[in-house]
Amino acid sequence: MAEQLWAPWRLSYIQKADAEAAKGGCIFVDLPAQDSDRENLILFRGQHAFVMLNAFPYTSGHLMVAPYRHTADLNDLNDEELLEINQLVRDCTNWIKSVYKPDGFNIGVNLGRAAGAGIPNHVHWHIVPRWNGDTNFMTTVGEVRVLPQSLSESWEQLRAVVNE
Repeated sequence: MAEQLWAPWRLSYIQKADAEAAKGGCIFVDLPAQDSDRENLILFRGQHAFVMLNAFPYTSGHLMVAPYRHTADLNDLNDEELLEINQLVRDCTNWIKSVYKPDGFNIGVNLGRAAGAGIPNHVHWHIVPRWNGDTNFMTTVGEVRVLPQSLSESWEQLRAVVNE
């Protein structure tokens, strides 16, 4: 019998995400429209784009940058939006370095479901901190990720650095 790992804090987000998808919503449009940045894991709001924690992180500190404008196509983004997004990606690496001291980063965009996009209708960038030796038997054999920090603790630590 397989061993169970409990992550009860994720259930409310999963239910919320399923409900949004069922009614045709998009977290990258709906969440910034609310005035609940802490609850919605939004760390920073720019003029054209914003930064939020990934609620299903690959590692602690996994951030996403998304334009406010709802589009799946990079060609729809204008130069101002692309510039701010790239500046925010840079800022995210600096914020994460301050808090987590990673050895490197994976930074990328999944365009389309076939490319692995969990939300294929709204382009967004992933900034994933990585550490030497961060792949262990749990990930490679058990297909399980162990996250040593809650999302609310990650938000608190990163938000403090963002506000400096």
